[in-house]
Amino acid sequence: MRLLVILDPLPLIKTYKDSTYAMMVEAAARGHELFVCEQHELALIGDRTLATARALRLTDTTGSSDDWYELGQPAREPLEAFGAVLMRKDPPFDMEYVYSTYLLENAVRQGAKVFNDPRAVRDHNEKLSIAEFMQFVAPTIVTRSADDLRAFVEEHDEAVFKLLNVMGGTSVFRAKRDDPNLSVIIETLNEFGGRSVMAQRYLPEIRDGDKRVLLIGGKVVPYCLARIPKAGEFRGNLAAGGRGVARELTARDREVGEALAPVLAARGLLLVGLDLIGDYITEINVTSPTCFQEIRQQTGYDVARLFIDALEAAVQSR
Repeated sequence: MRLLVILDPLPLIKTYKDSTYAMMVEAAARGHELFVCEQHELALIGDRTLATARALRLTDTTGSSDDWYELGQPAREPLEAFGAVLMRKDPPFDMEYVYSTYLLENAVRQGAKVFNDPRAVRDHNEKLSIAEFMQFVAPTIVTRSADDLRAFVEEHDEAVFKLLNVMGGTSVFRAKRDDPNLSVIIETLNEFGGRSVMAQRYLPEIRDGDKRVLLIGGKVVPYCLARIPKAGEFRGNLAAGGRGVARELTARDREVGEALAPVLAARGLLLVGLDLIGDYITEINVTSPTCFQEIRQQTGYDVARLFIDALEAAVQSR
């Protein structure tokens, strides 16, 4: 199968921990041909979505070298010319990302097999999509109103504020009732009523980690990665200095995962990363979920193999 991966610039990929790299290593080991392009190399020409893609040959599959690939010459091809297309561009989910989902959706109409489904990605904001599953969610509001945000903090004593289109713990604030900077935090985030903000009740269970539970092809991966905040931090995100510890799922983790997995898979979301703190979902990640390598390195469970199995099955079924 010719497999096109849309991703961030290759020199930026940290192969020792990158999940997209793990996917490509497993796909290449099975004899699939790899091609890559960046988001800006997608274009609509006539009625076709085209990609300026390059063949990728992996020269190191151990994740231990900065010199790990060779690229072929660029060639522009319609996306349906590939056996499958993986959209693995990291957020922020800005308007350029939205435009890319429209281009990819057009490719699907022309016969391309795109994972995750671009319409489903666009429809599932990684913060707001938890609203569909409120039975698994701690108290949460989304609003532009400074008064609502302040009242939420006063009701719950502590809250976490976050924006709706960023990743990695960027612009996440822990707000306390008696914080003299509370008004400044709210004004900074909501831009004086011009931008929506999510507020969630602060969950002290974050000390035990922000758990990434992976759903692949409608199945729940039996291990999660608990991202434990570093000293003096409340954010567990690896990008914010958190430490990743792989663990078996708890009964509650599995209950939540099994409730959501078939629903999301039926919508074309082949790979989903649920974020749980304690017993509660805080986010549903559908753009470029990660943590494959950390789980494999610590438990021996090969998440990339499970993913490529699911990808091959999904391609055959379409």
